[in-house]
Amino acid sequence: MNYPNGKRSTKQSHAPKGKIKPDFSNRGMSLEEDINVTNQYYLEAGIAVVHKKPTPVQIVNVDYPKRSAAVIKEAYFKQASTTDFNGVYRGKYIDFEAKETKNKTSFPLSNVHQHQIDHMKAIEKHGGISFLILCFSPLEEVYLLPSSGLFLYWDDQWNGGRKSIPYAFVEKEGIQIPFHFQARVDYATALDKLYF
Repeated sequence: MNYPNGKRSTKQSHAPKGKIKPDFSNRGMSLEEDINVTNQYYLEAGIAVVHKKPTPVQIVNVDYPKRSAAVIKEAYFKQASTTDFNGVYRGKYIDFEAKETKNKTSFPLSNVHQHQIDHMKAIEKHGGISFLILCFSPLEEVYLLPSSGLFLYWDDQWNGGRKSIPYAFVEKEGIQIPFHFQARVDYATALDKLYF
């Protein structure tokens, strides 16, 4: 391929022939950024309207070295945030949290907070759809796990149960989300399989 500088690329691919597993490690994006790109694609394609929720912050101190360059020096969270994303898909309200773990065998429940569980339970109670999008980074796998699976392990931990959700459970009860170019984390397809 010729690049704008007029020089031909000298880099050659030495990939083995046959089935190749995509390498996600060099994408340079986090799960949350990939979901933002997916949401933008969904919006432009008329598939869904989903946005990242802003974290409520109280700004206390701002430095104005010059008019065009304000610098926030001190700020505090106003309140605990609920979940990461919300919106509408196929006429249903959806609300979800996105989490990454470096653990290969389980997802630690310490990555979720009680106020998030309460919020997700309220969504379900009122007929909305809540779920987790979990990325097992070492395995390069992303899953959509319905909140019912999260609630099962969350509630059980207070009765002496596990403090994590086993990978095997996520693999069985969730839907794996393969990486795509435009819809990088195509959770709408997973929602179709589970709810529609």
